[in-house]
Amino acid sequence: MCLHSTPVPQPRPLPSTPTSPAKGLSAQQRQRLAVHALAGTTALSRLAQEHDVSRKFVYHQADKAQQALNDAFGPDVPEERVLFTLPVTKAFLRQTVLGLVLICHSSFRGAAEFLRDLWDYPLSLGSVANIVHQAVAPARAHNDRHDLSALRVGAHDEIFQAGQPVLVGVCAESGYCYLLSQEEHRDADTWGVRLLELSERGFRPEATIADAAAGLRAGQQAALPAVPCRGDVFHALREMQQVVGLLEERAYQAMAGRTRLEQRQARPGKRRDRDKLSLAQQLRYARPAEAQAVTLAQDVALLARWLREDILSVSGPEYAHRLVLFDFVTEELKRREAQGGERLRALRQYLENQREPLLAFVAALDADVTKVATAYAVPEAVVREVLRVQGLPEERTQHWRAEAALRQRLRGRYHAVSKAVSEAVGRVVRASSMAENLNSRLRGYFFLRRELGAGYLSLLQFFLNHRRCQRSHQAGREGKNPAELLSGQAHPHWLELLGYQRFERN
Repeated sequence: MCLHSTPVPQPRPLPSTPTSPAKGLSAQQRQRLAVHALAGTTALSRLAQEHDVSRKFVYHQADKAQQALNDAFGPDVPEERVLFTLPVTKAFLRQTVLGLVLICHSSFRGAAEFLRDLWDYPLSLGSVANIVHQAVAPARAHNDRHDLSALRVGAHDEIFQAGQPVLVGVCAESGYCYLLSQEEHRDADTWGVRLLELSERGFRPEATIADAAAGLRAGQQAALPAVPCRGDVFHALREMQQVVGLLEERAYQAMAGRTRLEQRQARPGKRRDRDKLSLAQQLRYARPAEAQAVTLAQDVALLARWLREDILSVSGPEYAHRLVLFDFVTEELKRREAQGGERLRALRQYLENQREPLLAFVAALDADVTKVATAYAVPEAVVREVLRVQGLPEERTQHWRAEAALRQRLRGRYHAVSKAVSEAVGRVVRASSMAENLNSRLRGYFFLRRELGAGYLSLLQFFLNHRRCQRSHQAGREGKNPAELLSGQAHPHWLELLGYQRFERN
């Protein structure tokens, strides 16, 4: 006897509910829809058809816009009117304290005074410190959780607080701070240990950028020997400009001294007659000294201009040619050391010691130029010409004439080659500007405290990495934080990452 079981029909999966077109409209699209509806230039039925929504939805958006206009142009709201209420809980007070300390750069005493004077809520300094301390553990966990393998170029620097160094490491492209540690020393061992700890989180950049700090460079060479440490163009140009300013000041002083002697010589009277021979003797030496000081200042200023615009600029000759030009500048500085003094000699030695690190970005740019030339089957000289033209100011006629000649030569390949060169230029990092920018923001927090502590720095690092940028000249940065720019993924608000629920008005 054979038994046959009747198959039980399986339930069919329900179709996924499609998203309505109205929910897919962005805030800007809803705003434009409301404006067109209020303007009355287009029928509401047509607006609904164009946006694939109902007329009821169009009426609703128009009513919201009309209400906003009424509120904006209506009578002033009385000062006594209650705009909205706040649910003041302990969690809300903790968020307020963190916001005052991190957003408003408030001290612990200032946060306690704010709650006492404005909200009539007394809070001791110990309670404020405990609130900040409780946020350290989740902040540190988020700091250690981030993967650093996507970081391409790192910028390293050192900042001092109360005589103790604080080691700083930041992504040169996204601004993500991956190192903020106060140490007793800034020697090679300290830097090496911190970099080895970062390597466990995937820190393997193509290169790093730093100034001429010996301990920093030695520590990276020991911990990450395969990662080159490029020189910081900003510091080199700043040192050069400071020497130029010093020499110009000496030249102006020599000019003023010679002018005073000539005025005394031209002033009539018995005193002039008595000092006539002495003034003539002084002018005999003052005029050549003035000419020498003016010539020295002009020569060094010209060398600084060559260094800034031709040698250390993005658009320029290839690496080998720049080495020759760099050696020419240092040789000319050496010839003038006897006239310029110790500052000029120190500048020349600094440039000679940083020759290869300062020009390391050029070697990487040359490799990108070769790739572009190979990919589009054009000579490297033509790609370099595109690079040079892109570096010219657009308001100059020379820019447009050179670009027209390149368009004629490359024809259909011009736009692709120009875009590839622009992308290569966008990858060039010559200075640790991100580290300097971070240092300037850290100063606003450090001056409030004499002793920082590892916990406070961890919380500060977390906040700066997850604080959204309010405005930026670079496309794609506004409204995002450094952690999102580095990972390419959206992150919740920093208060939500710390376990709080943000207040939202109804």
